[in-house]
Amino acid sequence: MIYALRHHWPEYLIEAAGLGIFMISAGLFGTALEYPNSPVHQAIADPLLRRLLMGIAMGLTAVSIIYSPWGKQSGAHINPSVTITFFRLGKVDPWDAFFYVLAQFAGGLAGVWLVAAALGNPFIDPPVNYVATIPGPDGPGIAWLAELVISFGLMFMVLLVSNTKRLGRVTGLCAGLLVAVYITVEAPISGMSMNPARTFASALPARLWMALWVYFVAPPLGMLLAAEAYLLLKGARKVFCAKLHHHNDKRCIFRCGYREAAERQKAKGEKAG
Repeated sequence: MIYALRHHWPEYLIEAAGLGIFMISAGLFGTALEYPNSPVHQAIADPLLRRLLMGIAMGLTAVSIIYSPWGKQSGAHINPSVTITFFRLGKVDPWDAFFYVLAQFAGGLAGVWLVAAALGNPFIDPPVNYVATIPGPDGPGIAWLAELVISFGLMFMVLLVSNTKRLGRVTGLCAGLLVAVYITVEAPISGMSMNPARTFASALPARLWMALWVYFVAPPLGMLLAAEAYLLLKGARKVFCAKLHHHNDKRCIFRCGYREAAERQKAKGEKAG
């Protein structure tokens, strides 16, 4: 634990900042689009169009975080479900996984509090309500299933694309596109979370505990199922790293297959020399 804290604390802070930034973006755009007295809300009467704009905004936010210098260093998980899945795949050490998840919860909550302090009642009061994710009119059961499906889809895409040599660099773009589509299409069913820390960050200040289990169970389960499906399809040797964007000059604290391959190649060259 001490070693992890001493040597990997920058990555932990980055994960906190990453989800914090994501929640700030969600709060600002959510308020602009859904607060009844907002000029943007009044100008756009169609809820589907507002969700599309919200999806584009949050998809671009996700892409910006993933491809930022910080995101390139930490791997831009910003989601306990992602971290837990890469831990299951053997790419994240236990203490790193623990501190990543802790940082994600803390960062998300800090982001929501900052928006609440800046915007006040337009962000705090319904219908924005701290941009909380709650089940839609079909109830928590359908919301749980929807969260399971979209979480499976996101993680399976991440594993498939990031571990394909010619596609690895576009993993972040694909993730952002899925976020945009999910918010546009799926948000009325569950609020579109895929992220226990994101849901908790809104639920705590809003005191909205209804069906919290949906968002603590379905996203990690969906992503873990995606990992099992990927392992069946490709095998454990085809999981190279836990970063969403690995091909950069930032250090990698994970059990990185790319680094191991480079070290083997270097050793082979030295031996041949």
